Amino acid sequence: MPRQNDGPEEPGPWNTTKKRRAPEIDALLRKGRERLGGLVPGGRPSMKGFMVVGAIALAAIGVWTSYYTVPSDSVAVVQRFGKYKSEVPPGLHFKVPLGVDVATLVPVKRQLKQEFGFSTPGATEPFQSPVDGRRETEMVTGDLNAALVEWVVQYRISEPLKFLFEVREPRATLRYVSESVMREVVGDRTVDEVITIGRQEIENEALLKMQALATKYAMGISIDQVQLKNINPPGPVQSSFNEVNQAQQEKERLINEARREYNKVIPLAEGEKDQRIREADGYRLKRVNEAEGDAARFTALFTEYEKAPEVTRRRIYIETLQAVLPGIGSKIIVDGPSSSILPLLNLDRQQEDRP
Repeated sequence: MPRQNDGPEEPGPWNTTKKRRAPEIDALLRKGRERLGGLVPGGRPSMKGFMVVGAIALAAIGVWTSYYTVPSDSVAVVQRFGKYKSEVPPGLHFKVPLGVDVATLVPVKRQLKQEFGFSTPGATEPFQSPVDGRRETEMVTGDLNAALVEWVVQYRISEPLKFLFEVREPRATLRYVSESVMREVVGDRTVDEVITIGRQEIENEALLKMQALATKYAMGISIDQVQLKNINPPGPVQSSFNEVNQAQQEKERLINEARREYNKVIPLAEGEKDQRIREADGYRLKRVNEAEGDAARFTALFTEYEKAPEVTRRRIYIETLQAVLPGIGSKIIVDGPSSSILPLLNLDRQQEDRP
């Protein structure tokens, strides 16, 4: 029904604003029509103009989405309407545009890592750093002690097709697998083994078990290394544990010092003992050989003496003089009988030569 006119319309704030804003709205609409009309012939917008603008925009989008570049450390997995089509190597490639072909980049040559119990500042991958690092590090060892274990898993994407389509969220699955395996390996050892001597063995065993599970679940991941970082007891028992470690280190230090003293004294005594024994054996062999030689020489000499006593006696006399005379300083040889040899002796010189 038409609205009845109850009388002249009174001026008010609403009516005043409406009358004042109407020219501004009209001016804006007029400018929009002029700009849109400039895109098509004739200067006025029409259905044909809209179709031309849409075709140009569609062509630009198609050209923009028809090529892509694969980095040198990656491959691209191409899907056509969601179905796997091919695996593309690094370089510049073309595809069917407008979302028909979708290329997913997979960094197969890059070594990735996941950190448990700590995080590296500036990490961009959401699954690299832990959400609750404190919960991940709290573990129970085989002797029912608690330990805070931090570790790193380094891995590569070896099979892009399995990585993308076989397992939902493979990186998150790897985190769960790594935490489960590490708890199992740590739970089979004592806290002393985990903190001190068993680190290398834990890393090797965890690596083998993680790789076996990754292969079993068809995750397309190859695990390169598992590395333990900081391993500490819980905070409430940290001081007591440090005291125990200091006592053990002091015990090892004293044992090492005792072994050092033992190795310094005992081998020296053993060497002196062996030296004395060898000297005694050498002296014994020397005396035995000399006695046997003297006996053999005397026997041979006695045999020759029995054959020619006078000749043997004279030879012995001459040999004795040859051995004695070189040790005499001055020699006086008297030919024939003499009553005194004192005039021939130089007593002053002999006194000077006497010590």
